[in-house]
Amino acid sequence: MDLTAWLLVGAVATLLTMGVAGVLLIRLIRARKLLIDAGVPLRNKALVWAAAIYTVCPVDLIPDPVYLDDIGFLLLALRSLSSHGRGLLDRRPHP
Repeated sequence: MDLTAWLLVGAVATLLTMGVAGVLLIRLIRARKLLIDAGVPLRNKALVWAAAIYTVCPVDLIPDPVYLDDIGFLLLALRSLSSHGRGLLDRRPHP
């Protein structure tokens, strides 16, 4: 492939990356609004945001070809949120 083709491939990859980053940014803003509206405790909110930051952070406990540490941290944050949600359901009055 010549230089023009490589530049075109690079431009398409850059545009796709920017599109995905934009979608993720919108989803993070919506998630923030949901966390505020749901009355989630600060500890659980901090855990969710720390997991999101750790997932995109280039420094990992285990090198990036193995995403076990990222997945584990995200699962811990989701479990924290789900346990809080179950607690809210248990405290809700039943009709």
